[in-house]
This record gives sequence, C-alpha cells and structure tokens, in this order.
Amino acid sequence: MLTRADKKHFHLWLPNIFGFKGGIQVYSAFFLQALQSLYPQSQYDVFLKLDVQTSADIAYLSETKFHFTGGYPQKIRTPAFVSRLITQGLLQNPDLVMTTHMNFTIAAYWLKRLRNIPYWTVAHGLEAWDIQNSALKTALHHADLILAVSGYTRDRLLKEQNLDPKKVVILPNTFDGSRFQPAPKPSYLLKKYQLKPEQPIILTVARLSEVEQYKGYDQILYALPKIRQLIPDVQYMIVGKGNDRIRLEKLIAELELQNCVTFAGFVPDEQLCDYYNLCDVFAMPSKREGFGIVYLEALACGKPVLGGNQDGSVDALCHGELGALVNPNDVEQIADTLSQIILKTYPNDLIFQPENLRQKVMNHFGFESFQKTFASYLDSHFPDDI
Repeated sequence: MLTRADKKHFHLWLPNIFGFKGGIQVYSAFFLQALQSLYPQSQYDVFLKLDVQTSADIAYLSETKFHFTGGYPQKIRTPAFVSRLITQGLLQNPDLVMTTHMNFTIAAYWLKRLRNIPYWTVAHGLEAWDIQNSALKTALHHADLILAVSGYTRDRLLKEQNLDPKKVVILPNTFDGSRFQPAPKPSYLLKKYQLKPEQPIILTVARLSEVEQYKGYDQILYALPKIRQLIPDVQYMIVGKGNDRIRLEKLIAELELQNCVTFAGFVPDEQLCDYYNLCDVFAMPSKREGFGIVYLEALACGKPVLGGNQDGSVDALCHGELGALVNPNDVEQIADTLSQIILKTYPNDLIFQPENLRQKVMNHFGFESFQKTFASYLDSHFPDDI
C-alpha cells in the first residue's frame, strides 16, 4: 500500500493541465494524480500559469485549491503568476514546492532563500538542454531534487550544468494504459481513408510545427520512395496539425508522394487509440525528443515502433528492447528498417508480439510503476512518513 497518512502542504506549480495536451501538460496531470494518491490527506495549492478553469477530464482531490493566471493579458501573465507564487509561498510556507517546468525554479529559489522552503523541479527536454540563463542555472544548483524524464535528459543536465548527480534522478513519462489497447484495424477508418485491411500503414503522431521539424516526419517522406520499391502499396499517415503542413505538402509534391501520404489532421483523444490500431508500424525518428509519450501509447496498442537513437526516444524504447532505434539523419537506414518491420524480417521478435509488447511497456512505464518510483523519492525526502 503506497498511501501515506502524514499530512503535508504541497505547492504545485504547473504550466497547465486542463486545456492544451502537450507532453509537459500530460506529465503534469499524472504528477498531480500520483502525488495525491500517495498523500490523500494533504493540503494542495496548485498554481496554473495558462489555465483559466478546471475540467472533468483530470482527476483531483475535491479539497484541492487551484490558482489560475490564464485569464490575465499575455503581457502581464508571467509577472502576475510569479507574484502569486512568491506571495502565497511566503504566506503559506508549504512543506515542499514542486514545479513541472524548470523556468519556474527561479521563483522557487527565492522562496528558499527567504523562507528555506525546499523545492523540486522536473526536466523534460528542450527546456533543460543548453541552458544559458544564469538565474536558472543558480536555481537548478539549489534545487533539492531534479526529476528528469529520461536518462538522456539527466545525462545532458549533469554534463552541461555540472550538477550533483545525487540530486538528479529519473522519473520517466507515463500514460493511461486503459485507453490504449491492441485491436483490429477499425473499419470506419479504413473506409474513411479508402484503405484495404492488408495495406501496410506507417503512422506518425506529432504537432506539425515549424519549430518541431526534429520529430522526423521529413525523413520518413524522404524514405518512402525506397520503401515503395519493396512495398508498393505502403501508406504514410500523419496525425497532427500545425503551421508546418504547407511546407510538407510542397515536399510531398516534389517527391511525387501525393497518392501515398495522408494528413489526418487533429484527432480527438478518444479516437487516438483507433489510429494507432490502424497502423502496422508507428514511426517518429526524432533527434531532439525529451522522451515521447506517443511511443508508449503505440506500444500499448501492440504496435512495432521506430524511434531515433540520439535523444530521449532511447529511454522510451528501452535502448532497443521495445522497438527499433535508427540514426535519424540516415534516410537509407530509416527506409530499410521500416521495410524490415513491415515485412516482419526485423530481428527483434518482441515487436511482432502485441500482447507481450503491451505487457512490457506497462511494466516499464505504466502509472503504477510511475507512482512507485515517485513514492521512493518522496520517502527519501520525508523519511519520517514511512
């Protein structure tokens, strides 16, 4: 039994959890859920920079006090948020401040200086690499604990910031295993996109943002002509929307791939599992991914997964145990590996065993595992509660 009877007062500083569902937002929601499951008798003040109200989509204890700053005009939102963090921190003197975005640690550092309030922060990916802000560097060095979502992010932080290795630990991403399960290809999607059940489908789920081209969808497009030489009827489907789509459409025209690439656009959360089950392989050969929750969701649906070998994808795929890792800059390798997976000649047999694949990813990254790891760090911080 993981529940702790001791009452604490926690301050959680989160970017947002009730609206936009990016990786940090999803992690933050699970973070809150796990903490409240471990300490159900505790007091919670949750400060949300971008949200304006709660939603029934996220579970939380009824006594939780939420403080919203999302309704403020953008120009004053950050100072208003920071002012509220500092003011309420000084007034309430919580037992522990936890932030799920590293930029918030600067305010936490000042609270610690003024009232000796300990603070933890979470390091995801891009925001944790190549840090130049001196105030943020100082705040990280004085943090009581830094929770990195992957070994890759932890290693980069330690190397670049010269932090104490004992203060930087790993709490990997998790996901809702009940929402993602193996199933036959949905007939309504086959009909919608005029696809045959036996037709091989490669899938990517990603924001199509100009600043996120590192996700690797370009590389799959460049690999498609070679894949089609072996598998002429292969289809590539991209789920997601963003301002990079126009550029991609031009690239598709240049490569003459109009008849084998489909943009599915935005897909509601409740339909996402169906899209994973529609594909034969999920591919995102990224090179700047902090972790990649989409890999876990695809694996939970029993799908073979291809990721890059130069970022946090390595952690999500357990260094190749759960999927194929390729050089994201090597189009030939991407083409060859995707062809092997589709033709079922790839040497890792596990990726062709849906139920075993699902069980492995649940064991490694399911919410129960996430909460157990989280509990171990909290027990070290509050040893008298055990």
